[in-house]
Amino acid sequence: MSLRVAAVSYLNTVPMVYGIRRAAPSDVELLLSPPSGCAAAFASGEAQMALLPSAALMTLPGARVVSDYCIGAHGDVRTVVIMSNVPISRVRRLMLDSHSLTSVALSAVLCRRLWRVSPERVPMGDMTHLDEALATARPDDAFLLIGDKVFAHEGRMAYTLDLAGAWRELTGLPFVFAVWVAAPGVDDAVIDTINASLRYGVEHISEAVAASDHRDMAQAADYLTHNIDFRFDEAKRRSLGLFLDHAAGLCR
Repeated sequence: MSLRVAAVSYLNTVPMVYGIRRAAPSDVELLLSPPSGCAAAFASGEAQMALLPSAALMTLPGARVVSDYCIGAHGDVRTVVIMSNVPISRVRRLMLDSHSLTSVALSAVLCRRLWRVSPERVPMGDMTHLDEALATARPDDAFLLIGDKVFAHEGRMAYTLDLAGAWRELTGLPFVFAVWVAAPGVDDAVIDTINASLRYGVEHISEAVAASDHRDMAQAADYLTHNIDFRFDEAKRRSLGLFLDHAAGLCR
């Protein structure tokens, strides 16, 4: 059967995308988008498998977590951060990256449970004006930023909080930003084939970077081997359950 697979269009998925393109059957169609777009494609049925933002599991009960691979981090992830010019205790507005679902929920959990703050939360709809927004920010504004654009803005503001590192500080566990899910009708044999292609990509990170649009980025391979951890192991499974419990508790 033909299969549409939605994946995130960031550096952190380069090995997975490479694996699917190199090792998956030819009738697999890749749909690339920001994390929120992956969730939308899966929810609408446009994609039968997806790299789903962890927070989306709360609203998609039919999603089956099916792979031994994920987007995770054991410590600082580097590309999911809160930046500000004042300490988090003095932040009054938190501007939220509209491309994220999990990071928005994680920031809320950390604000309540770790930092004990409650800034006003303001969605940023148009990230094309990020430079202008940073330049005209109030002194007590903070910005939740995710993805490749963080590399271009590292050090732009006085304070940077890494959200995966902060989760580790709170719980002692790694964090899981996204997991692979399948719709109920997807055959197990098809899932096994995709899982094998993901393994191929994760085992060939250098080749994946060399074949990607990030091949001229000096820190790409280092980021993928030191900041991102792709194995969906037992510690990450426990972490995912704990995160979903905390995030759901904020909605009660």
